Amino acid sequence: MTQVEATAPVSPPHRRGVWGTLRRIGALRLFVMGFILLAAYGFSQAFHFEYLKGHMAFAYSPVVDWAGTLTLCLALMALYALLVRLFEARWPSEARPRPGLLGLGILLGVGLFCAVYATYVMTGVAHFRGFNGLGGVGSVVLISILAGFGEEVLFRGVVFRVLEESFGTLLAMILSAALFGLLHAGNPGATVFSTAAVAIEAGGMLAAAYVWSRSLWLPIGIHLAWNATQGGLFSEPISGHAATGLLNFPLSPTASPLITGGVFGPEASIVALGVCVGLGGVFVVLAIRSGRWRGPRFRLLLD
Repeated sequence: MTQVEATAPVSPPHRRGVWGTLRRIGALRLFVMGFILLAAYGFSQAFHFEYLKGHMAFAYSPVVDWAGTLTLCLALMALYALLVRLFEARWPSEARPRPGLLGLGILLGVGLFCAVYATYVMTGVAHFRGFNGLGGVGSVVLISILAGFGEEVLFRGVVFRVLEESFGTLLAMILSAALFGLLHAGNPGATVFSTAAVAIEAGGMLAAAYVWSRSLWLPIGIHLAWNATQGGLFSEPISGHAATGLLNFPLSPTASPLITGGVFGPEASIVALGVCVGLGGVFVVLAIRSGRWRGPRFRLLLD
């Protein structure tokens, strides 16, 4: 008698559907997620600045301003998580709260800018002239927190990360850093050098921080602490925007703008560039050694 072997029924091929296919297109993911988060970041800025100028229906209160702006910062992170869930069918581990990495980032951000100013003091470029008081510190710190959250969620969370999935770490770092520099090209006092410096020292270094940590909280901490220290402590312009902080510690007006950054602020200086490139290099080495650096690739459809 001939034995007939039973075979398991063959399952029909999996069908992703229209949305399942569209959401995998890297360019579409980059554009839609980026646009939504950019609009949300703009709304958060509008709330703070319009409220500060008294354009709301109710009187200004610092407590309400802080509570509202900080809530919007956390909402930006939550919105990012929802967009990742929608487009990538996962909950983003990079957005999971990491207090230790946030604290490390804050320490590094403060230390980086203090190193810049220590260089100025040692070379006679900075001159201490007393204290301005605490009147302007709170506003600078709050704006720094808003910029740290908004720009890092947008640029490292979406732009860099989607580009990295498409092209690998190195090209993603170059492209996202260039875009980050161009974002600041229209700021007061901006020059070609300031645009390049911001691209390298912020766009590149912060991307490297993300690559090593694979968390948004480390670059958020560095970014907000750098800005808060620059404007809130040393009263230096932040990307061309004047700030009044605790210390009256001006840079010499006769020093070269390449050293001081001119009216754009120390971000456009070779001093800040050197300090940030050094830390960025450390992050790159750590990322490579830990296996978190991704080699070149070319993918139009992402996972």
